Amino acid sequence: MTAPPHDSVRDTLRQPLRIEQPLRFLKFCVVGASGVVINQLTLWLAREYLFAAVATPRLRLNASLAVAISLATLNNFLWNRFWTWSDRHTDSDAATLARQLGQYVLAVSLGIGVQALLTNLLATFMHYLLANLIAIGVASGANFAVNNAWTFRVRAAAPPQPS
Repeated sequence: MTAPPHDSVRDTLRQPLRIEQPLRFLKFCVVGASGVVINQLTLWLAREYLFAAVATPRLRLNASLAVAISLATLNNFLWNRFWTWSDRHTDSDAATLARQLGQYVLAVSLGIGVQALLTNLLATFMHYLLANLIAIGVASGANFAVNNAWTFRVRAAAPPQPS
């Protein structure tokens, strides 16, 4: 059974977070776990090898974070669209895919900012990989809520066109 379309994203976000489909949330968590693996591996490879010649530790970490976050975000978008929320889209044209990718990136931008800031803050007290894992955990809950309510929401059917 499909949830009815929402009048607005604002109305949806005002409602308490309910996980109406536990399987969807489980899929989201599996996708998120794959993103964490990609993020962590890319962060390590980029910091230790790709940007090893960068002398400033903060610049090296931030450049590595940019690459790691970008790859993990693209991975998560594709898996979430084609697996987690596969039942919520019928259009697979390039325009729809581009719109959803744009919405997805906007939706996770706040989480990405929180992850980057928190990783940098925590990395002064602990190993950068552990700091990054903690930051990812903090940003994940809101990511599901916003993407469920906005990026991959059920869209109202278009009204019939007059002949």
